[in-house]
Amino acid sequence: MADLAEIARQAGVSVSTVSRVLNRKGGIADGTRQRVLEVLNQMPHTARGVGALRRTGVLGLLVPELSNPVFPAFAEAVESRASQAGYASMLCNTRAAMTEKEYVRMLLARGVEGMIFVSPEIANPDNDERRSRSYYEELGRDGVRMVFINGGAPSLDVPDITVDEHLAGHTAVRHLLDLGHRRIGFVSGPARALPSRLKRAGWAAGLEEAGVEPEAELVAHGAFSADGGAQAMARLLDGPKPTAVLCSSDVMALGAMGEAKRRGLSTPEDISVVGFDDIPMAAYCQPALTTLAQPIRDMAAAAVDELLRQLDPDTAEGASTSFSRMFRPNLIVRESTREI
Repeated sequence: MADLAEIARQAGVSVSTVSRVLNRKGGIADGTRQRVLEVLNQMPHTARGVGALRRTGVLGLLVPELSNPVFPAFAEAVESRASQAGYASMLCNTRAAMTEKEYVRMLLARGVEGMIFVSPEIANPDNDERRSRSYYEELGRDGVRMVFINGGAPSLDVPDITVDEHLAGHTAVRHLLDLGHRRIGFVSGPARALPSRLKRAGWAAGLEEAGVEPEAELVAHGAFSADGGAQAMARLLDGPKPTAVLCSSDVMALGAMGEAKRRGLSTPEDISVVGFDDIPMAAYCQPALTTLAQPIRDMAAAAVDELLRQLDPDTAEGASTSFSRMFRPNLIVRESTREI
């Protein structure tokens, strides 16, 4: 099992330098940092300190970003559940200073017992899915304990704690149909993203059940961000204007409402908007956002319990008996939708 001294020897640096790199401290030259990471990259995973081989009481938690409030919410919920079970968690933001793979190497070098990936790299539609799948398969073969939250990787033999995205799209459309809307648009995330595809399928199914033909011009794609939501909404409003829209996330919904306002349209008087996630600001924006809530605390608890089951199946208190679990989203009706 590799330790800091071995990494330092191969990189030609001091142990304290390796420690500073792994702990993301400043004052390290870019070349030195890269050399340390390259040494880690060249080591087989089994030489980096697979946590299952020793008990450290630490779990790794990897999230794709912290700017979207849904990810800090998941991180807080995972940390809370892990703490109840006597574990500490080490949080890594994989679109900040280091990539997901670099963070995985760092976590293994520090001896974490297992890892929870929230929206892991394989769920990123911009990545090569086959290469990403091969990477996670290699980790699994090397004995790394893993759980995904909203992993979007049904072909992988990794427990995945998910929310029912298809049901979210269907439920949102049924709510809008009940309010009298028939031209219902979809402010979608990237077309290749599995959550986008599933929500679109639910959107289409809900319309078809009501005898309404899903129209391709009522779907517009954007990044999972406020800017992405605004840009997608702009494309919808440049065509035959919908009376209501479902958005792939609350953050996209906030951008969509902002774009409608810039065009002189009021929400919900001129256009109703439904989000997804139920981030904290959803209840406090103007108007307060109708949304499909992910049961974040329940999902986080299921992920931690499943990881503990892998680590110690006989004594993991409260461990889930299911390999993967799908949770129902909850419709929360606020002020951004109304009857027409």
